[in-house]
Amino acid sequence: MTSIAEAVSSGDRSFDDEFREEFDRHFASLFRYLDRLSGDPDLAADVAQEAFIRLYRRGALPARTGSWLVVVARNLYRNARSKSRRRRRLLAGEQVRRAMGDSNPSPVFSLEAAGARKTVRKALDALPEREREILLLRYEGFSYREIAETLELKETSVGTLLLRAKQAFRRALEDSGDHAP
Repeated sequence: MTSIAEAVSSGDRSFDDEFREEFDRHFASLFRYLDRLSGDPDLAADVAQEAFIRLYRRGALPARTGSWLVVVARNLYRNARSKSRRRRRLLAGEQVRRAMGDSNPSPVFSLEAAGARKTVRKALDALPEREREILLLRYEGFSYREIAETLELKETSVGTLLLRAKQAFRRALEDSGDHAP
């Protein structure tokens, strides 16, 4: 059995070290993707954290950690969204709106930004799920190959699908009365 000092000096890295490196490399991007997908930063943080917990419990890193994390996070997000929808149907409307409302209104300075976020969120929500996901993944810097693996598409079709998604997004923005950025 090799001691820790021998492992470090020989270049061997522990799973914990490799995990920390992957966490540092992927967490922010995964969180931003989930935040934009869900429109809920708290949910995005919870789902991203759970995806990393599952990666850690796996005990070994996959060949493409970023793609693996997105697939797991998408599944976790879908499950959370389904639970949330069921809960909302069970709860009374006004009581939920008050509980979910923002108790700390934004300053005047951020009203315009909040309006823009709302418009973009509405346009994203109007897109079919696959188009929304392909846009968000590309916006987060995923390569065509990574997008293809994550969404189970042919890599050669990603460019065409991305172009169509961008066009659909622009139309959705125009329909909301704003113009594409």
